Amino acid sequence: MNLELTDILLLGHPKLYEKSVPVRQEEVAELQPLIQSLAGLVLKFRERYGAGRAIAAPQVGVMKRVIVMNMDQPVVLINPVIFNESAAMMELWDDCMSFPNLLVKLKRHLRCSIQFRDAQWQEQTWELEGDLSELLQHEYDHLNGILATRRAIDSQSFQWRKS
Repeated sequence: MNLELTDILLLGHPKLYEKSVPVRQEEVAELQPLIQSLAGLVLKFRERYGAGRAIAAPQVGVMKRVIVMNMDQPVVLINPVIFNESAAMMELWDDCMSFPNLLVKLKRHLRCSIQFRDAQWQEQTWELEGDLSELLQHEYDHLNGILATRRAIDSQSFQWRKS
């Protein structure tokens, strides 16, 4: 599987608003080509737009609960669950591969925990704060059919990315 930037579903595509389904352990091996391709897609997006750290499978129309983060190296989060969200919030301009030139001002929890299965089906729990907390909340929303545009602070919370 070799995904290209044109495979990323764009704002308004109906699949982006659907809730994805959990991955079963026996599906992990067959998902490996998708996982590797998603990791490569993050790099292609970053090369083109100068941004991009992670992608959720629903953004390419695969309705499985999979997030691939590729900052220094690819990391897969299978069936993640976010919990222990802090009351403290952070306000930021969020971007998304599904609307690459649009920024949305929103609030996210400053801290949270995430539990998931890795590529070897081992259970992991991470304590997140700041940028990583925001990033994984964003990707987790994709698994539930929620785009950052739904979390906008108000109707004035949109702007085009400056080139």
